[in-house]
Amino acid sequence: MTNGDARTTTVTPETTAITETAETTVPTVPTETTETTAETVDTVEYAPEHTPRLAWAELAPEVFKAMLRLDAAARKGLDPKLLELVKIRASQINRCALCVDMHSKDALAAGESVERIIQLSAWEESEHFYTEKELAALALTEAVTVLTGGTSQAFGTGGGFVPDAVYERAAKHFEEAELAQLIAAITVINAWNRFGVTCRLVPGHYEVGQYK
Repeated sequence: MTNGDARTTTVTPETTAITETAETTVPTVPTETTETTAETVDTVEYAPEHTPRLAWAELAPEVFKAMLRLDAAARKGLDPKLLELVKIRASQINRCALCVDMHSKDALAAGESVERIIQLSAWEESEHFYTEKELAALALTEAVTVLTGGTSQAFGTGGGFVPDAVYERAAKHFEEAELAQLIAAITVINAWNRFGVTCRLVPGHYEVGQYK
Protein backbone atom coordinates (compact mmCIF):
# COMPACT_ATOMS: atom_id res chain seq x y z
CA MET A 1 0.00 0.00 0.00
CA THR A 2 1.23 3.53 -0.76
CA ASN A 3 0.09 6.81 0.76
CA GLY A 4 0.87 9.93 -1.26
CA ASP A 5 4.53 10.07 -2.22
CA ALA A 6 5.50 7.44 0.35
CA ARG A 7 7.05 4.35 -1.15
CA THR A 8 7.33 0.84 0.15
CA THR A 9 10.75 -0.84 0.10
CA THR A 10 10.82 -4.57 0.25
CA VAL A 11 13.66 -5.85 2.42
CA THR A 12 14.82 -9.32 1.60
CA PRO A 13 17.49 -11.49 3.23
CA GLU A 14 19.66 -10.92 0.14
CA THR A 15 19.64 -7.12 0.40
CA THR A 16 20.32 -7.29 4.12
CA ALA A 17 23.35 -9.49 3.54
CA ILE A 18 24.68 -7.16 0.83
CA THR A 19 24.27 -4.11 3.05
CA GLU A 20 25.95 -5.76 6.03
CA THR A 21 28.77 -7.00 3.89
CA ALA A 22 29.41 -3.59 2.38
CA GLU A 23 29.46 -1.96 5.80
CA THR A 24 31.49 -4.49 7.75
CA THR A 25 33.90 -6.21 5.39
CA VAL A 26 37.57 -5.25 5.93
CA PRO A 27 40.17 -6.44 3.41
CA THR A 28 42.56 -9.03 4.86
CA VAL A 29 45.50 -10.98 3.57
CA PRO A 30 44.19 -14.38 2.50
CA THR A 31 45.34 -17.22 4.70
CA GLU A 32 46.20 -19.21 1.61
CA THR A 33 48.78 -16.60 0.53
CA THR A 34 50.52 -16.67 3.89
CA GLU A 35 50.63 -20.45 3.89
CA THR A 36 51.90 -20.51 0.31
CA THR A 37 54.71 -18.09 1.20
CA ALA A 38 55.75 -20.25 4.15
CA GLU A 39 55.67 -23.33 1.97
CA THR A 40 57.84 -21.59 -0.65
CA VAL A 41 60.50 -20.76 1.95
CA ASP A 42 60.43 -24.29 3.32
CA THR A 43 60.93 -25.85 -0.09
CA VAL A 44 64.07 -23.92 -1.10
CA GLU A 45 66.55 -26.48 -2.36
CA TYR A 46 70.28 -26.13 -1.69
CA ALA A 47 73.13 -27.91 -3.39
CA PRO A 48 73.75 -31.41 -2.01
CA GLU A 49 76.31 -31.81 0.77
CA HIS A 50 79.51 -33.41 -0.48
CA THR A 51 80.91 -36.62 0.94
CA PRO A 52 84.25 -36.45 2.78
CA ARG A 53 87.11 -38.22 1.04
CA LEU A 54 88.48 -39.79 4.19
CA ALA A 55 87.50 -39.97 7.88
CA TRP A 56 91.12 -39.46 8.90
CA ALA A 57 90.45 -38.90 12.61
CA GLU A 58 88.76 -42.30 12.87
CA LEU A 59 91.46 -44.05 10.86
CA ALA A 60 94.38 -42.38 12.67
CA PRO A 61 92.93 -41.86 16.17
CA GLU A 62 96.31 -41.52 17.92
CA VAL A 63 97.34 -38.74 15.55
CA PHE A 64 93.99 -37.00 16.10
CA LYS A 65 94.39 -37.21 19.88
CA ALA A 66 97.94 -35.87 19.60
CA MET A 67 96.66 -32.96 17.51
CA LEU A 68 94.06 -32.15 20.16
CA ARG A 69 96.76 -32.12 22.84
CA LEU A 70 99.00 -29.94 20.68
CA ASP A 71 96.09 -27.55 20.04
CA ALA A 72 95.39 -27.29 23.77
CA ALA A 73 99.06 -26.61 24.52
CA ALA A 74 99.36 -23.96 21.79
CA ARG A 75 96.39 -21.93 23.00
CA LYS A 76 97.70 -21.45 26.54
CA GLY A 77 98.28 -17.82 27.48
CA LEU A 78 96.57 -16.41 24.39
CA ASP A 79 93.47 -14.25 24.41
CA PRO A 80 90.55 -16.47 23.26
CA LYS A 81 89.14 -13.85 20.86
CA LEU A 82 92.52 -13.12 19.28
CA LEU A 83 93.18 -16.85 18.95
CA GLU A 84 89.91 -17.43 17.09
CA LEU A 85 90.55 -14.49 14.76
CA VAL A 86 93.90 -16.02 13.87
CA LYS A 87 92.34 -19.44 13.30
CA ILE A 88 89.56 -18.07 11.13
CA ARG A 89 91.97 -16.03 9.01
CA ALA A 90 94.37 -18.93 8.42
CA SER A 91 91.41 -21.15 7.55
CA GLN A 92 90.11 -18.57 5.07
CA ILE A 93 93.50 -18.41 3.34
CA ASN A 94 93.74 -22.21 3.19
CA ARG A 95 90.08 -22.52 2.14
CA CYS A 96 89.30 -25.00 4.90
CA ALA A 97 85.50 -24.80 5.06
CA LEU A 98 85.23 -26.99 8.15
CA CYS A 99 87.67 -24.83 10.14
CA VAL A 100 86.05 -21.56 9.03
CA ASP A 101 82.71 -22.91 10.28
CA MET A 102 84.16 -24.25 13.52
CA HIS A 103 86.18 -21.21 14.55
CA SER A 104 83.53 -18.69 13.55
CA LYS A 105 81.18 -20.48 15.95
CA ASP A 106 83.87 -20.65 18.63
CA ALA A 107 84.60 -16.94 18.17
CA LEU A 108 80.94 -16.03 18.61
CA ALA A 109 80.77 -18.22 21.72
CA ALA A 110 83.84 -16.39 23.09
CA GLY A 111 82.01 -13.07 22.71
CA GLU A 112 83.41 -11.97 19.36
CA SER A 113 81.21 -9.72 17.19
CA VAL A 114 79.70 -10.76 13.88
CA GLU A 115 81.08 -7.60 12.26
CA ARG A 116 84.70 -8.37 13.14
CA ILE A 117 84.39 -11.94 11.93
CA ILE A 118 82.88 -10.79 8.63
CA GLN A 119 85.63 -8.23 8.04
CA LEU A 120 88.47 -10.71 8.54
CA SER A 121 88.57 -11.60 4.85
CA ALA A 122 89.45 -7.94 4.16
CA TRP A 123 91.16 -7.04 7.43
CA GLU A 124 93.84 -4.87 5.80
CA GLU A 125 91.09 -2.60 4.47
CA SER A 126 89.21 -2.78 7.79
CA GLU A 127 91.97 -2.04 10.29
CA HIS A 128 89.74 0.19 12.41
CA PHE A 129 87.82 -2.94 13.47
CA TYR A 130 90.87 -4.36 15.27
CA THR A 131 93.51 -3.43 17.85
CA GLU A 132 97.15 -2.92 16.88
CA LYS A 133 98.00 -6.18 18.64
CA GLU A 134 95.35 -8.08 16.68
CA LEU A 135 96.56 -6.53 13.42
CA ALA A 136 100.11 -7.64 14.18
CA ALA A 137 98.85 -11.17 14.89
CA LEU A 138 96.85 -11.24 11.64
CA ALA A 139 99.85 -10.04 9.62
CA LEU A 140 101.99 -12.77 11.17
CA THR A 141 99.26 -15.32 10.44
CA GLU A 142 99.26 -14.32 6.77
CA ALA A 143 103.05 -14.60 6.53
CA VAL A 144 103.35 -17.95 8.33
CA THR A 145 100.40 -19.44 6.42
CA VAL A 146 101.66 -18.38 2.97
CA LEU A 147 105.40 -18.85 3.40
CA THR A 148 106.24 -18.33 -0.27
CA GLY A 149 104.64 -14.90 -0.43
CA GLY A 150 101.45 -13.51 -1.84
CA THR A 151 99.53 -10.38 -2.66
CA SER A 152 98.84 -9.38 0.95
CA GLN A 153 100.27 -6.10 2.17
CA ALA A 154 101.41 -8.03 5.24
CA PHE A 155 104.32 -9.50 3.31
CA GLY A 156 105.93 -6.15 2.56
CA THR A 157 108.48 -5.58 -0.19
CA GLY A 158 109.78 -8.83 -1.66
CA GLY A 159 107.13 -10.96 0.05
CA GLY A 160 107.30 -14.36 1.64
CA PHE A 161 109.36 -16.22 4.23
CA VAL A 162 107.98 -14.17 7.17
CA PRO A 163 109.65 -10.80 6.48
CA ASP A 164 111.53 -9.06 9.27
CA ALA A 165 109.01 -6.20 9.29
CA VAL A 166 106.13 -8.61 9.96
CA TYR A 167 108.00 -10.44 12.70
CA GLU A 168 109.19 -7.23 14.35
CA ARG A 169 105.67 -5.84 14.31
CA ALA A 170 104.45 -8.91 16.19
CA ALA A 171 107.42 -8.82 18.59
CA LYS A 172 106.52 -5.24 19.46
CA HIS A 173 103.08 -6.26 20.74
CA PHE A 174 103.76 -9.72 22.20
CA GLU A 175 106.17 -10.76 24.93
CA GLU A 176 108.52 -13.53 23.78
CA ALA A 177 106.66 -16.33 25.57
CA GLU A 178 103.32 -15.12 24.23
CA LEU A 179 104.78 -14.74 20.73
CA ALA A 180 106.05 -18.31 20.89
CA GLN A 181 102.52 -19.46 21.78
CA LEU A 182 101.08 -17.41 18.92
CA ILE A 183 103.49 -18.94 16.40
CA ALA A 184 102.57 -22.38 17.75
CA ALA A 185 98.85 -21.64 17.41
CA ILE A 186 99.28 -20.44 13.82
CA THR A 187 101.27 -23.57 12.99
CA VAL A 188 98.67 -25.86 14.57
CA ILE A 189 95.70 -24.33 12.75
CA ASN A 190 97.59 -24.66 9.49
CA ALA A 191 98.05 -28.37 10.23
CA TRP A 192 94.32 -28.75 10.97
CA ASN A 193 93.54 -26.91 7.73
CA ARG A 194 95.62 -29.33 5.72
CA PHE A 195 93.80 -32.32 7.16
CA GLY A 196 90.45 -30.65 6.46
CA VAL A 197 91.21 -29.55 2.91
CA THR A 198 92.92 -32.78 1.83
CA CYS A 199 90.13 -34.98 3.22
CA ARG A 200 87.37 -32.56 2.10
CA LEU A 201 85.78 -32.49 5.54
CA VAL A 202 82.22 -31.13 5.60
CA PRO A 203 81.30 -27.84 7.38
CA GLY A 204 78.03 -27.13 9.15
CA HIS A 205 77.84 -29.87 11.75
CA TYR A 206 80.26 -28.59 14.39
CA GLU A 207 78.90 -27.66 17.83
CA VAL A 208 80.80 -25.34 20.16
CA GLY A 209 83.01 -27.23 22.58
CA GLN A 210 82.70 -30.49 20.67
CA TYR A 211 86.42 -31.27 20.74
CA LYS A 212 87.43 -29.75 24.07
